[in-house]
Amino acid sequence: MDFELTQAQQEIVQQVRALAAGFPDEYWRERDARGEFPHDFYAEVARGGWLGVAIPEQYGGSGLGITEAALVMREVAASGGAMAAASSIHLSIFGVSPLVFHGSEDQKRRFLPEVVNGSLHVAFAVTEPDAGNDITHIKTAARRDGDYYVINGRKVFTTKAREAKRMLLLTRTTPFEKVGKKTDGMSLFFAELDPQAVEVRELHKLGRAAVDTNMLFIDNLRVPASDLVGGEGRGFHCLLDGLNPERILVAAEAIGIGRAALGRAVRYAKERVVFGRPIGQNQAIAHPLADVYAKLEAAEMLMLKAAWLFDHRKPCGPEANMAKLRAADAAFEACDRAVQTLGGYGYIREYDVERYFRECRLLKIAPVSQEMVLNSISEHVLGLPRSY
Repeated sequence: MDFELTQAQQEIVQQVRALAAGFPDEYWRERDARGEFPHDFYAEVARGGWLGVAIPEQYGGSGLGITEAALVMREVAASGGAMAAASSIHLSIFGVSPLVFHGSEDQKRRFLPEVVNGSLHVAFAVTEPDAGNDITHIKTAARRDGDYYVINGRKVFTTKAREAKRMLLLTRTTPFEKVGKKTDGMSLFFAELDPQAVEVRELHKLGRAAVDTNMLFIDNLRVPASDLVGGEGRGFHCLLDGLNPERILVAAEAIGIGRAALGRAVRYAKERVVFGRPIGQNQAIAHPLADVYAKLEAAEMLMLKAAWLFDHRKPCGPEANMAKLRAADAAFEACDRAVQTLGGYGYIREYDVERYFRECRLLKIAPVSQEMVLNSISEHVLGLPRSY
C-alpha cells in the first residue's frame, strides 16, 4: 500500500479542514457548557456532502471508502471539535455500513439519501446494561407478528437517540439457549425511534456534553418486517460491517484529538517564558511532546492500514482493533501531556485542553475497551487460550 495521499484525498483534507475552521474552539466550548447539540455544524457537514462520503453514488453519496471517511473524521476532531464534533456525524458515516452492505435495494433507496442530506439522524442501539461487550447475551427480543416484529428490551450508551429518527437495533429473534452457535439467532433492524414505544433517558457524563448518550426502554415497539436488515438471524454478521469501520474511524478521531492537543502544547511551550527562556527549551517539556508525536504518527500508520484492508474487502478485524487501541492510548497521552505543559492554565476551560482531555478519555472505553481488544488479540492473533 502507498501511504502518500492521492490528489483527491489531499483535497478532501483541505476542504474538511477549511469547513471545520469555521467552528473554532470557542464554538465547541459553548456547546459543551450548554450541553447543546451542534446543529449548525451538522448541517454544514451535510451541505458539503461529507455525511455520504462512504455511501454509494446511486444513493446520493460520494462512493468513497473508509480511508476517505477516516480522513474526514481525523480533520473534524483535529479542528478542536474533538469528540463532540466527531460524534455528531460519525454515526451517519459508519453506522449505516450494515445497511450499505446488507440492506435491501428498497431500504437503501428509502433511507440512504436522507442520511446523506442530513435529514435522517441515525443512532446505534447495540449495547445493553447486562451484556456490555458480550453482545451475544443481549436480551432485547423481537417476536414476529404478521408483517411486523414486536420488540421489547433495553439499550444503553445509545448516542444521539434524542436527535435520531431511526436506529440500527440489534435484537434476539431466537433465544440464546436455543441456538447452536452463540452468534446466531440475532437480527438487526433499521427501526424507527417511535417515542410512543421507546423511552429515551439521557445519561450525564464526564465529557462530550454536546452530544447526548442515553438509555433506551423499548416497550412493544412495532417494526415492519421490511425494516429487517440482512435477514432474520444474521444480525451479528451484518453488524460486523459496522464494527470494523467504527474502530477505524474512532482511531482517526483519536489521532485528530491528539494532534489538536499536541498543537496547543507545542505553541504554548514556544511562547511561555520562565526563568528567561521558553519552557519548550527544557527537555522535560520537549521530550514528552516529541514522544507523543511519534506515537500519534505510528497509530495513524496502523489506522491507514486497517482502512486500506477494509476498502479492499480483506479481513481487517485485528488491524481495526489495534488501530483503535494504539490511537486511543496516544490521544490520551497527548491530551494529558498538553494539560501538564500548560500547567494551571491547562485546567482552565478557556484554554480548551481540559475539554480535549475529558473527551479523549472516552476512547479508551468505547466502542470497545482496551482490555477487550487485548483479549481479542491474544486469542485470535496469538492463539492463546480464551480468558473469558
